[in-house]
Amino acid sequence: MTQTSAMQFAPIPGAERLVGLHAAELPQKDELCGAFWGALAFRLARITVNGAEVDQDAIALEAGTILSASQLEPLPYGDPGRRDYRVAFPTVEDPAQSGTSAVGLVHALRELAGDGAAIIPIAGPWTPAAVRAMFDATDVCRESCTLIANIATRYLWGSRTGPHAAFSYLVTGDDSDGDEPDWDIGHFVGLLGHIDGPKGALVVVGDTYRVLGWQGLHLQPIERFARALERTGTGHPSGAIIVASPQDGPDIEGVLLAAGLELDLWDNGTPYTVSGAA
Repeated sequence: MTQTSAMQFAPIPGAERLVGLHAAELPQKDELCGAFWGALAFRLARITVNGAEVDQDAIALEAGTILSASQLEPLPYGDPGRRDYRVAFPTVEDPAQSGTSAVGLVHALRELAGDGAAIIPIAGPWTPAAVRAMFDATDVCRESCTLIANIATRYLWGSRTGPHAAFSYLVTGDDSDGDEPDWDIGHFVGLLGHIDGPKGALVVVGDTYRVLGWQGLHLQPIERFARALERTGTGHPSGAIIVASPQDGPDIEGVLLAAGLELDLWDNGTPYTVSGAA
């Protein structure tokens, strides 16, 4: 039999170590999804502050994270939540205003990393080609890197979508057979790589809860992930962040700019307040 098109998995540099760090850190603390992925990015890059490992709380504090006073932040079905915070965070009455701003997260990563990392925000415009360009940008990394995306979950396949739908999508490019989304929220996730098939491409998503997908890992059609980044109808723009070595930063930026992406911050709807020292 002649094979005309093969399927291929392309992990981002360092994914084999990152997936282990991810499994060990699950789940996120409530409303700290951005800080969860920031902490993993620092561990992957072996960045410490004053000789100590940087945890979710340290990044969230520096980012100006705000918690919901009512503790009504939506959680995926079956997750009991986690509120064992090491520090005290400010609160807000409106749950829609709680969480971590994209501006605050980028500030925290830059402040805590110093000259130990390149922190590259990406503000779109978001299309499947733009998602592909982000993976292309990580391909130039000579060292490990982390790709964090700020998305609207309403556009995704349900995380437990089975292998039949995934295989069918890779072969046909038709993404209509996936399950309904698990939940509807603005959320930070990590991207571990992509799987290319004859007609479709699946993004490998690292989520922040064990109850989602396969112990926090799930697959998403690249078209749906682009819509999750575009966040049409949510009233807020979105974006992504690449955390890489300082040496790899200029090459990454070159690939992104050549693809027409804007290297800028975005307002995800959570207010940014002046942070305290971590």
